[in-house]
This record gives sequence, C-alpha cells and structure tokens, in this order.
Amino acid sequence: MLVSLFRKIGVFFSVNDPRWGRGEKDETPHQAQDGKKPGDGPPDLDQLWRDFNQRLNRLFGGKSGGGGGGGYTPDARGVGIGAGIVVAVIAFLWLVSGFFIVSEGQTGVVLTFGKFDHTTPAGFNWRWPYPVQSHEVVNVSQVRTMEVGYRASVRNKQPKEALMLTDDENIIDIQFAVQYKLKDAALWLFKNRDQEEMIRQVAETSMREIVGKNKMDFVLYEGREKIALDAGQLMQQIVDRYQAGVSITNVTMQGVQPPEQVQAAFDDAVKAGQDRERQKNEGQAYANDVIPKARGAASRLMQESEAYRARVTANATGDASRFKQVLAEYQKAPAVTRDRMYLETMQQIFSSTTKVMVDAKNGNNLIYLPLDKLISQATASDAAAAHSTVPPGSGAAGISPAPDPLQSLDAQRIKDLRSRESRDTRDREAR
Repeated sequence: MLVSLFRKIGVFFSVNDPRWGRGEKDETPHQAQDGKKPGDGPPDLDQLWRDFNQRLNRLFGGKSGGGGGGGYTPDARGVGIGAGIVVAVIAFLWLVSGFFIVSEGQTGVVLTFGKFDHTTPAGFNWRWPYPVQSHEVVNVSQVRTMEVGYRASVRNKQPKEALMLTDDENIIDIQFAVQYKLKDAALWLFKNRDQEEMIRQVAETSMREIVGKNKMDFVLYEGREKIALDAGQLMQQIVDRYQAGVSITNVTMQGVQPPEQVQAAFDDAVKAGQDRERQKNEGQAYANDVIPKARGAASRLMQESEAYRARVTANATGDASRFKQVLAEYQKAPAVTRDRMYLETMQQIFSSTTKVMVDAKNGNNLIYLPLDKLISQATASDAAAAHSTVPPGSGAAGISPAPDPLQSLDAQRIKDLRSRESRDTRDREAR
C-alpha cells in the first residue's frame, strides 16, 4: 500500500516538473537507441521513482553522494522526518475513514471488535475506524410485510402454511399478511439469527392457535376482524418474549375459505343455510303481519263484548228502576197507571207499524188506517204549504189538508187522562 502511495506521489511530482516531456538533459541511452524523442512515449516508472527519492532527499536535507548518476544519499534525520509525515498522513486518513452518515428514519449500530457497543441517531456520526469498530445502518421507519399462506399473490398458495384446523374439527384455508416495524435495531440484529423466518413462524403459530379456538362459521364470516386482532396481539406477545425488537402494526386477512377439495359441497351447504334463513325471515314477516291483526281483532271483540255487557247491564238496571217507579205509581193509582202503560205501549207499537186494523165493538166491520200513506200525505201537504206563496185560509187550493191521525190520538189520550185524573181527584175528596 505504501509503495503504491509513493508511486502516486511520484507521478504527481514528475508531472509538475518543468522538464517533463522536453527531453533536454535527461535523455537516457535506451531512448536514443530506439530513435524516439523524449516525451513521445509514456513515462518510465523506475525513473519516476528515482526522481521522487531525489526530491524527498532535497526536501529533508539530504546530501549528494559521490556515485555516478547524480543521486542523493539521505541522512538519518531526513528519513525520520519523512517517515513521521507519512505516518501522520496515514493516521489522519485512517481516522477520517471513521466518519459515516445515517439518513433520517434509520439507526446506526456500532460494533467494537464485532461486539455491540451502542447505537447512533440520524445525522453525521463518527466511530473508531476498522478494525477497531464497524457499523451497520438499519431502517427502523420502514413498514415491512410478511406473507403467510401465499407468496406475492393469493393465487400462489402455500398449503403447508394456509391449511389450519378449527375448534369444530374442520379444515380451513387462510391467507394473511403481517405488517411490522422495527423498534430496536440492536435486538433485531443480534438476538435472533434468521429474523424474517422467525416472524413468519411466529405469525403462523399465532394464527393457528387463534383459529383452533373458534368455530368454522365464526372464522369464515362474522369473526374475521376479531381473529386478526387477537392474532396480532398474540404475535406481539411472542416477539416480545423473543426480544426481536419488532412492533406488529397490522394483520390483514387476505383470504378465508374452505379447502378447494370440498369447495363445491361447502357452497351447497352455504346456499341451503341461506335458503333456511330466507324462509325463516319470510315466516317471521308473515307472523309480524298476522299476529298484530289477530291481536287487534281480539282486542276489538273484547271491547265490544265489554260494551255490550255494560249496555245490557245498564238497560236491565234502568228497566228495574223504571219498574220500581211504575210499581210505586201503580200502588198509588192503579187505574191511571194501567191506562198510561197501555197508551205508552200502543204508542211504541204504532210508531213502528204502517197499517192498523181497528175492530169495531158494535159489529164485525174493521176500520183500515193506512198510517204510512196518511203520514206521507201530511208531509207532502206541509211541504206544499211551505213553498206556496198563497197565504193560508184563502181557499185558493180548494182542498183542505187532512188531519194527522197521530195528533188526534195524542189529543184524545190527553183528554182521557185529564178526565180520569179529575175523576180520581173527586173520588179521593169524597173519601
């Protein structure tokens, strides 16, 4: 290494020599024999080395020797000073080689004789040069991804990693990806030998444990997010025990399905389950439509029955009260009460009857009273009188309105009641 360094320095001095390429005084015999002019070919390395030694001797106070060729013989002092300068330059270059740069998001790990010493932050750092110390730069901000059950694509499956056993003894095919970051570069480098393979085995072991504690339907459908969350937590616990210096950031389920060998049968079972759920939903919808209507009808019938019972009870109570009142009046005046009851009963009967047949006491002749026609005739006459512009009593119509039979009956009844009351009064006064 020193020889090459000296040769480079010699080339530098020779190139800066004003006589370089002129060939005025330093023409060598072999150059003359070849017939070449000085400066036509490349420089002679031996001559350069001799020139460099001569210049060093002049620089460090060397004296010329008596031999031919004009060489210089260095003294001990000059040689010592030159060697010291060379050593100082080499030491400076060796110390300068200990500087290194760590980029943002990375961490430098410094080793002393191959053993971990300390870590350095991002920026310009220095360590003792080789072979005392060495360093490695680790990217701690990068999000790394580990694929389990597949490689690069879900179609490129790895059956040994993907096939797992559930709690109900069913085989399931799972592909998932684990994303992680480094939180301690020293632990990542020195605590485990094959770091990526360790992460893969931890991820596969954790997923198998979580899947083995759950049913197949739960893993396939509603439990995917929970499975991924539980597996991530278990992975973090395991890598912490291993002192891997890793932080699990996310677990993504790429594919969860039954094995390909039973995929068709499983699809049929899924369709049957979906049909069952659909029929259950339809039955529930029908029940939700019919049951409220039946309950409403039952409630309506109960309310109607309660109302009918209340009405019948009230009518019976009213009839009993009225009977008691009639009984009290009958005890006071039997004849008057009997006649009044008869007249009221006949009034109720005649109010719902359109034809009345009256039997004459003196013979077998019957009197026919068409009450409906008489009532309609009386109504028509009243309407005509209301719309007529001729004042009543003028005789312009020439036809007098027919008397209302009901009014005549009411008047006769009132007259009979008054006569009976006056007769009863006279009898009481006479007694």
